[in-house]
Amino acid sequence: MRIHRLDIEAFGPFATPQHIDFDHLSAQGLFLLNGATGAGKTSILDAICFALYGSVPGTRQEGKRLRSDHAAPGAEPRVVCEFSARGRRFEVTRSPAWDRPSARGRNGFTTQQAKTLLRERVAGSWEEKSSRNDEVGAELSDVLGMDREQFTRVVMLPQGDFAAFLRSKANERLDLLQKLFGTQRFETLERQLLQQSAEATRAVEENASELKLLLDRVASERDHLDLPAADTSGDASPSDRTDPGQDPEAWLAAVEAEVRAEGKRREDEAAEAASLSTRLLEQFQEAQERSLRHGRLSAAMQRRVLLELAAPRALENKEMLGKHWRAAVLSGQLEAVDSAARKLQAAVARASVIRGKLEAAGLDAATADVALETVKAGCAVLEARLSDEQRLEVIMARLATVDGEVAEHQAAARASAAVLEQLRLDVSAVESEILPRVPLADQLTELERAAADAAGLVGIVARHATATHELDEITQRHLQARTSSQDLRQKWLDVRELRLANAAGELAAALESGRPCAVCGSEEHPHPAEAVQTALSLAQEEKEAKERFEASEKALGLLAEQVSSAAQVLAGLVAQGGSVDAAEAESKRASAREAASAARQAAVELEKLRARHEALSTQIALVQQEHAESVSGAAQASSAVHLLQEQCAALEAELAGLREGFPSLRGKLEALMAERGLLQSAVDADRELDQAKQAGMDAAASLEKALPESGFASGDEARKEILPPADVVGLEKDLADFDAESSRVDELFAGEDLVLAAKEASIGELPLAEAELAESRLLASTAADDARAKALSAGLAGKSADAVARLAKEYRTLAQAGREPLSRAHMLAELADTVRGSGDNNYRMSLNTYVLAARLEQVALAASERLVAMSDGRYTLQHTDAKAARGAKSGLGLEVVDEWTGQRRDTSTLSGGESFMASLSLALGLADVVQQEAGGVDIETLFVDEGFGSLDEQSLEQVMDALEGLRDGGRVVGLVSHVAEMKQRITSQLQVVKGRNGSSVRIAEALPV
Repeated sequence: MRIHRLDIEAFGPFATPQHIDFDHLSAQGLFLLNGATGAGKTSILDAICFALYGSVPGTRQEGKRLRSDHAAPGAEPRVVCEFSARGRRFEVTRSPAWDRPSARGRNGFTTQQAKTLLRERVAGSWEEKSSRNDEVGAELSDVLGMDREQFTRVVMLPQGDFAAFLRSKANERLDLLQKLFGTQRFETLERQLLQQSAEATRAVEENASELKLLLDRVASERDHLDLPAADTSGDASPSDRTDPGQDPEAWLAAVEAEVRAEGKRREDEAAEAASLSTRLLEQFQEAQERSLRHGRLSAAMQRRVLLELAAPRALENKEMLGKHWRAAVLSGQLEAVDSAARKLQAAVARASVIRGKLEAAGLDAATADVALETVKAGCAVLEARLSDEQRLEVIMARLATVDGEVAEHQAAARASAAVLEQLRLDVSAVESEILPRVPLADQLTELERAAADAAGLVGIVARHATATHELDEITQRHLQARTSSQDLRQKWLDVRELRLANAAGELAAALESGRPCAVCGSEEHPHPAEAVQTALSLAQEEKEAKERFEASEKALGLLAEQVSSAAQVLAGLVAQGGSVDAAEAESKRASAREAASAARQAAVELEKLRARHEALSTQIALVQQEHAESVSGAAQASSAVHLLQEQCAALEAELAGLREGFPSLRGKLEALMAERGLLQSAVDADRELDQAKQAGMDAAASLEKALPESGFASGDEARKEILPPADVVGLEKDLADFDAESSRVDELFAGEDLVLAAKEASIGELPLAEAELAESRLLASTAADDARAKALSAGLAGKSADAVARLAKEYRTLAQAGREPLSRAHMLAELADTVRGSGDNNYRMSLNTYVLAARLEQVALAASERLVAMSDGRYTLQHTDAKAARGAKSGLGLEVVDEWTGQRRDTSTLSGGESFMASLSLALGLADVVQQEAGGVDIETLFVDEGFGSLDEQSLEQVMDALEGLRDGGRVVGLVSHVAEMKQRITSQLQVVKGRNGSSVRIAEALPV
């Protein structure tokens, strides 16, 4: 994967559009990314990562806003990255979510969602692939062959992580290796194995618990039978026995046989008791049946005597009922004669009453039928004109209603006119209040911005005072450190001068008379110099003095950077107005706040007044419409009044002649209807009287015709023989009861029981006495109770035997099923202990640690190839899985091998420069290993972060040679560094320039030294 171009706008510290041509920058294969602290070097790497993956690396994703604070309010944050991978060329454009100022509001914001666009260059032109975030992410992940974590480990080497990794102890490397290689799945596998082992153990425990429960239930079934106690090995439940050698299945077989034998014994006893109970019960039932037969025979003989005594009375009742039924044949004729007489009497009385009413009303009863027809004709005429009178009433009611409507509409018109006048006055008042507030409200945005600027100025003034104080303190410390460093340098030079001066004494100490001098060749040594100290002590003293001086120089450099940084911060605050007097800034902020508050209050009041004005305008329109409707309604109602008055006068004239002195036609019709009813009653009474007379004559003739056949001389004689219905029912019931009793008595004496009882009485076989019968009943009951108890006992024993057999079968099945889970539980427990680093795992190395150890070994081999070149063949890195002391977990050890001495030592013994070379080698080795894991992805662009300042000139030369070796095969390497020598060595540079309004980038070509 090679990066060709990067465009950044409103992202991180970059407010304005920035363009980076990596093809031009990386023409030499190696370029330098430099700039002041906080300028935005890391933000360029963030922009690349954001373009490719939609997020920035590591913790910066949560703790850093992506949109630039320096950008204009409406500027959209955007990153465009053009790159090639797998022989294809792509361009991805991403915009993070941001708050855009709302176009319709003065102070509001609208959230703009994140946007993505992926294009591919095909046949010389760009073709859009997708604009969906998820589709673009999936496409890029497939093209790059790496996720974000792998990309940041392989392409952007994080030096800080590897320096800490190099210095840490073996047991402290686990977290970092997990983060780099993502081996959490092996920890998940460890947890799964542990969980499976626990589940298998629980299954075995549950199986054992179920087996014990089955044995306890078998023991309980045996105890329910109250069997005699046996020896401990066979009677007690296996869970309660103390002998560990006893077999539960053998105990189960013994109990099963014992319970089965007890059940057979109880079944035999129950059979004997049932036989005895049956025999005694049959004897008692036979004696009881004989006693019952003789009792029924005695009762039947008593009923026969009573029946013979009631026979005469039954004969008399039968004769009386016969006469009644012959007379009852004439009951219809007799009832017809009596009914006709009653109707005739009623008709005569009714006709007399109606004649009296006719005379009282002044009507002639003799001509009632003629008068009735005349009245009917008059009623028909009046009924025909009733609808006209009803219509007149409706018109008069409508006239009264319309008169009221006229008055209501006129009153409503007057009221709406008054309301309309008042509303117009209110509108004028509101408009007079709106006019003075409009200019002040229009200045609200400007005044609020001025208030915000004034408040920001107060904060800047406070920060300026703090920054001034901090700069003074840092400057003072820098001066002190510089003086101290100069003193230490002078001490080092003094010691070196002393060592050089002492060199003559060292040479003189080795001179011997007669032997030539190594310097001048003379064999005479008249005045040899004397050495003040030994060469070894002076060298050690010089080394220590030099180290103290170099340490002070490093501290002095750090303080110089702090002074420069503090001065830049102070200059930025001065440029923002921080040098203004604090009281003046506070006064400006108070004035601006007061003006903004007044404008805000005016805007609120103006909004309310405008709403009030709009409401009054709406209400005026409604009232005007109501007034027009009231005026129109009054005119329409007045026209309707005139029309109804004309219709009312015409109908009143037509109906006046028909009323004839009555207030209404309905009143006259009601009077005629009363006469009509009276005359109709008179006609109906005369017709009913004639019909009653004819019915009386017909009934008398029918009775005379039926008397000869009934055997009675007259109707009165027949009436005497007719009985009341209650007496008839009573006589019939008595006769029926007599006949039924006769039949039942005959059936009783014909029955087998009474025949047998009579026969037994005739031969002297009498029933037992009551006491003997009670004794037989008691013997049978006792035997039945004993048989039931023994049958119940036998049934319980049978159920217990079945239950024991079933439980024994379940026990054997469950025991057989538990053998495999037991073996599996042992296997899983040992496996879980092994992968967790316990049990037989002598190295106490977990599965996760084992995998990481293999990865660490690969990384160490790959890192050693580069460390050998950087350290001039002196150092290599080697993974060690030596067993840790005091039972600690092993497997992640790392040693450095000194090829000059052949000794192995801990990585923490490396010097600062050596540590940097080792950590850089680790980072590059890791990149190679992760690249292999990603499927051999070709990485053509690589970034190496800060850390070169700790190297001396020779080490820096060796590291640069190693980094230049990374360019083999067309790879481009970008170095992030502040080191001045790096700026001189690397001619192709990407410089990040920090400014008060944001940072900018530029490509510079440094002149080679």
